[in-house]
Amino acid sequence: MGSLVEELRRREAAARAEADRLRSRIEELAEELARAEERVSRLVITREEVTRVLDEPAAAEPAGPAGKPTGEPRPASPIGAVTVPPWQEGAEASVLPRSYQDLLEVAADAGRPLRAGEFAAAAGLGTDRAKVEGLRSKLKLLAARGWLAAVPGGLFTLPGHAGNTLKPGR
Repeated sequence: MGSLVEELRRREAAARAEADRLRSRIEELAEELARAEERVSRLVITREEVTRVLDEPAAAEPAGPAGKPTGEPRPASPIGAVTVPPWQEGAEASVLPRSYQDLLEVAADAGRPLRAGEFAAAAGLGTDRAKVEGLRSKLKLLAARGWLAAVPGGLFTLPGHAGNTLKPGR
């Protein structure tokens, strides 16, 4: 009977050692998880802040202490990012970044409303879901700024601006 008790003690010690090893591993994994979650949090905050800054309309002049314009022009992009200015009468596509000019050319060539996937294919871009979704955000920005018109059903086309000249500035 002594050998059975000794065997049980040996197994108990082995089980305790395994439990200790697993607790240690759990602590290591918890630390790794905390670091990963911190990175995710920082990236989410950064993305949200950049989106907020880029979505703010650019003021012609910054306000002074009394809320009056200071007379100093505000830079087009507060963080040096590429921005899409709002369309205005007489505006030319050449004021847009090249990738946005290309999208306007695709819309002009098509002569009809297109889906984001059709824009991607016509522009020679990837047509996988991630690429098309990124392109859709560009199309929505162009529509929000008046360069394109959003048509119900997820379609985009050139708006009917009188005098809208699509001179890409090549």
